[in-house]
Amino acid sequence: MTMTPEQASWFADIADRIVTNVETVVLGKTYVIRLSLTALLSEGHLLLEDVPGTGKTSMARALAQSIRGTTTRVQFTPDLLPGDITGMTVYDQRTGEFEFHRGPVFATIVLADEINRASPKTQSALLEVMEEGNVTIDGVTHPVTAPFLVMATQNPIEQAGTYRLPEAQLDRFLMKTAIGYPDHAATVRILDGAGGARAAVLEPVVELDIVRDLIAVARTVHVDPVITDYVARLVDATRSHPDVRLGASVRGALALVRCAKTFAAMNGRHYVVPDDVKALAEPVLAHRLGLDPESEFDGVTASIVVAQILVETPPPSDRIAV
Repeated sequence: MTMTPEQASWFADIADRIVTNVETVVLGKTYVIRLSLTALLSEGHLLLEDVPGTGKTSMARALAQSIRGTTTRVQFTPDLLPGDITGMTVYDQRTGEFEFHRGPVFATIVLADEINRASPKTQSALLEVMEEGNVTIDGVTHPVTAPFLVMATQNPIEQAGTYRLPEAQLDRFLMKTAIGYPDHAATVRILDGAGGARAAVLEPVVELDIVRDLIAVARTVHVDPVITDYVARLVDATRSHPDVRLGASVRGALALVRCAKTFAAMNGRHYVVPDDVKALAEPVLAHRLGLDPESEFDGVTASIVVAQILVETPPPSDRIAV
């Protein structure tokens, strides 16, 4: 079953209401908020590489409150253990039985702050639940809530005492982006008290059941074969680019199509157009590329490579069938 134009309009209306609500707290960052919502409705996870104090925690809380969900924040440190995230079984002497104590991962939105400061073992525990959607402790499987979004952050300016996420683990994140500093007008509004504290009293605009419906409907957006061919050509180009030693995986191609479907619905369309793919290529593909060390030394970045590939790879010119 394919999404109808009426469903697309309904989808876009709700998405706009959520974005507008979050933007009352995270001022002047409409694009990043829309990317976060795209990740949530595409059943993926988001990696934010940003300096401290740009509103990552506020955005996670505001998005969770807007959909009447729950949010937790985990500060990753070298001594953090997997059980501190997933939870653990504890023996109750009164009942003589083991009880499972849920960890902070059992929330609608989990903010994993400075994920690269934890050991690889702890990182893997979080990445496992991100991929599987459940936690297995002592042979018992505990499903996490749905919807479920992990917002993980990395600090790009402090690398001492950190464990860099390997390419295989970066590939588990649907998208990577940055909030960045607000512009002058937004900064003035923040200083005047327009944001920040309002996150504590933000009213929800939709219920979680509606969000689950949005996720299901997003899967039905029409994707023409010329669009999938375009995505495949973009991914192939990352593998043959002279500055890239590790190109985008098949998971990356699937992620781009999945995000494009949600992004199209958020813009009121029941079908994907090439501009949807172009808008999402950098946040979806860039972090999946492994660059040649010499190219990195010369100042080449993954974002530059993706931008160049978009210019050199012609989009489909045929009419999109809907």
